[in-house]
Parts: sequence; C-alpha cells; structure tokens
Amino acid sequence: MPRSVLMPAGLGLRGAVRQDVGMTLEITVRGSAEQHHPAERAVVSLAVAREGADKKAVFEGSVAIQEPLTSQLRGLVDLHAVTTWSSDQVRVYSHRPWDSAGKRGDTVHVARVNVQAEFTDFERLSGFLDFWSGTEGVEVEGVTWDVTPKNRRTYEDEARKAAVDDAVSKAQSYANAVRRGKVVAQHLADPGMLTSQTDAPARMMVTSAVMDSRDGHPTLDLTPEHIVIHVDVDARFLAD
Repeated sequence: MPRSVLMPAGLGLRGAVRQDVGMTLEITVRGSAEQHHPAERAVVSLAVAREGADKKAVFEGSVAIQEPLTSQLRGLVDLHAVTTWSSDQVRVYSHRPWDSAGKRGDTVHVARVNVQAEFTDFERLSGFLDFWSGTEGVEVEGVTWDVTPKNRRTYEDEARKAAVDDAVSKAQSYANAVRRGKVVAQHLADPGMLTSQTDAPARMMVTSAVMDSRDGHPTLDLTPEHIVIHVDVDARFLAD
C-alpha cells in the first residue's frame, strides 16, 4: 500500500509525521526539559609551585607552603565548610630553559604539588581563595561548580519526566493537526538512538568572580551562576 510522509515546514529533525493512508499515524518527536538550580558545591584546584637553582631549597619551599595550606583545609573540614580534600606528593623535576638568543640556560629545579578541595560553604571558600591567591608560590587553577551527586540524580530524573511530557505534548499537537486521536507511546530513547543523529544532552557549570572592596581591601566575591540540568528524549508515538 503506498505511503505518504507529512513534514511541516521548519520541522527538520525535531519532529516527523508518517502515516499509512487510512491506517495508523506514526509521529517521532524530541522532547526537552531544562532546570536551573543554585550551586551546592564547589571544587577548587590549586597548585603549590616553587622553582630555583637549588633543588633542596625548592623542595623545602614547596613543603613549607603545602603544610599550612593542608592544615587550613583540615580545619575547614571540622567546620563542615569542606567535605573532602586531597593533596598529591611533591613532584620535583628539572629543565634548562631557552633564552632569547636561542641558548640553553642554567638548570632550573621545579617542585609542584596539586591540591583539590570540595567546599559547601561558599563564604569560607571566598576567604580561602582570597588568602591563598595572594600567596607567592600558590596558583589557583580554577573552581568547578555543581550540585551534589545525589541531588543531580534527582534533578535529572525530574527533568527526564518533564522531557517525556514535552514529547507527548508535541506529538499530540501533530496528531491534532491532522485530525487524529490520542497518541500512544511506542518508543522512548536517549537522543540519537531512534535516528543516526547524535545530540547529547548539555550540562553547564558556570562560574563568575568579582572583586568586592571591603574596608578599603579588595576581597574576592564568588557568585556562581545556576547549574543547568538539560535533558532531551527522542520518542515515537502512534495515533489512530
């Protein structure tokens, strides 16, 4: 029996309507949902780095910085401002840099140790970064914002259900447009699994930082943007 395909203008790959003449209508759509949640945790990455001509002095200098830094993190754990933290062992290596004339210089020894900590108290995080970012030999490599793993699973479940509701609504609109009845779900899948196209859900974690002057002293004020939970679902429906 011949088939006809109805493709509304501008629909593209976001929705398709196919029907056998006088038979069941098949509708394929993509449902989407997005939620915005306040940041609940922040993972800060730092590096203690010292370099110089004396290998022993470089090593001892890096340890001298690492010890008070990790000691402060232990105290923040006791205050329930930090949930977890880690610090790698000091790594020492050497290199001979090139000068502007293209000649190798004297040997430079480098000692480096990475430190990572997860904060849930953002006010204490601001004070922590404000202090250590101004300390010689400490590099603040970045802050990653997110919600807690447990809440992320909950939020994604909620967004997934909302994406399915969106798909049902879209499919029913298409069915109504061609005077068909109530749609019934036939297939539900992650993006791209019903077609050859892949389009993974996007999740963003964004951070912003501004300087706030208090009592004449500039203080780091971290203001994270909301965490975006975005879920897409591909769905295929039938309508009589």
